Amino acid sequence: MKTFLYLLFTTTILLFSQTSFSQKKPNVLPKRPKLVVGIVVDQMRYEYLYKYADRYVDGGFKRLMKEGINCQENHYNYAPTVTAAGHTSVYTGSVPAVHGIVGNDWTDVASGKKVYCTEDSTVKTVGTTGKTGWMSPKNMWTSTITDQLKMAQNYKSKTIAIALKDRGAILPGGHTANAAYWYDSKEGRWISSSFYFNELPSWVQSFNAEERALKYIQKGWNTLYPIETYVQSAEDENKFEGKLPGEKSTSFPHELKGGNPLEVIRTTPYGNSITKDFALKALENEKLGKNGTSDFLAISFSSTDYVGHSFGPQSIELEDTYLRLDKDIAEILTYLDAQYGKDQVLVFLTADHAVAEVPGYANSKKLPGGVFDRNASISDMKKAINQAFGNVDLLVGEENSQLYFNHNLMEKMGIDAKKLFDVVRKSYQKQAGFSELINLKDIQGANLNAQYTQLIINGYHPARSGDFMILLKPSWFMGSQTGTTHSTLYSYDTHVPLLFYGWKVKPAEIIKRTSISDISVTLANWLHIMEPSGSIGNVITQIH
Repeated sequence: MKTFLYLLFTTTILLFSQTSFSQKKPNVLPKRPKLVVGIVVDQMRYEYLYKYADRYVDGGFKRLMKEGINCQENHYNYAPTVTAAGHTSVYTGSVPAVHGIVGNDWTDVASGKKVYCTEDSTVKTVGTTGKTGWMSPKNMWTSTITDQLKMAQNYKSKTIAIALKDRGAILPGGHTANAAYWYDSKEGRWISSSFYFNELPSWVQSFNAEERALKYIQKGWNTLYPIETYVQSAEDENKFEGKLPGEKSTSFPHELKGGNPLEVIRTTPYGNSITKDFALKALENEKLGKNGTSDFLAISFSSTDYVGHSFGPQSIELEDTYLRLDKDIAEILTYLDAQYGKDQVLVFLTADHAVAEVPGYANSKKLPGGVFDRNASISDMKKAINQAFGNVDLLVGEENSQLYFNHNLMEKMGIDAKKLFDVVRKSYQKQAGFSELINLKDIQGANLNAQYTQLIINGYHPARSGDFMILLKPSWFMGSQTGTTHSTLYSYDTHVPLLFYGWKVKPAEIIKRTSISDISVTLANWLHIMEPSGSIGNVITQIH
């Protein structure tokens, strides 16, 4: 009897478990999306999501914000904030102190030679003549999320990376990309490097043969909407803005007839549009997301940076560029819907850095700021060094607001590094806009708050960074009297958007501070793969 009751009880439990299991909602989402699309907007402030929101179409930025996750307090966690370091940090989940891309350029401390972030003399240009394709990711010391996704699938998936700038494509593509493409202004072509292959695919050759860049330029650039409706921007003719080549005015319309028009396209919204066109062709011809694996498309929109540098964040030119980029992004999302479905594609959007106000414009509104006199500061510093140590030229490099000195010569002449620091610091204290000189060999000893100290630590590597870093006051920078730039540790350069959309994403707004290092770590967690080799970020757990 006991045996019978035991069997009856066991059978009942088993049947109940099977029934419960069968009633569970099946997982309708794939283990991984068919496609991951990374979008980096070059020089995008977080506020641009809202500043122009009432003029955006429903299918672009607003769709990403309404249907996705908006990390509202997303910041860079290092300084200086520049394009190469930004793209690398997004895709490595790391910082320059680890991945090694400390700037667009740097001085190699061992050799004293200036290095461009993606230069590689061991490879050749593919798609045109010249050295514009002598590029590869070899200077990047760590893997990327794109590398990790390929490794997790035994290298059977595809990674394609696209940007006007070589660094905006090569670094996101990682070491294992099937292709990275960038724009060459000589003939208006998309080119690549023998690091990836020895001949452009036929579809790229066909695209180049269409001469789309020239066709865009021939339109000229006028505002998308009546100019009087651009009420979020400053007046059109503005002495604080730069001028396009051959133009006498900063105002619309821009005829785009000066200089090399195939270069000028970079500083127009058309540079973004041709990037979008090329990306859609890559999706179609490479059959991304249709190969039975999770593929990756990395896109960087570079023209926002060129326009921002020339005209500044309060210009009608920048507003028009973002209104047009919004339409380009909407076109990409519409294509993804049609080809894959929203739940089959994971999209993220961020920026490689933000930007400062144009100092002249800020001053006109009674706000502080200015352009630091770099030439005067260098001249005064060299005079001070000569007075202290004799007629000697110690400076071997100046990159990323950092000064590099000849250590061998210092040792030979018995020049004490601390005394040199004191001499240089004293000379810079005479300059308007100067805040502090940071001894990068003793960052913790600097007169900084803890937050800024950590940003500089994260951006420093002894093999590629300088000896001293020049810290200017907020809203001051080294640059031109017109237009603007970036690269500081202040929030106007570090605060950028971060949006997730599509596969596994439910609408949410996250106010807790996140960092750029969190992006790839979060993606790795979602995709159930290893995070990049140098990653230091945290999973954005609020997403789940």
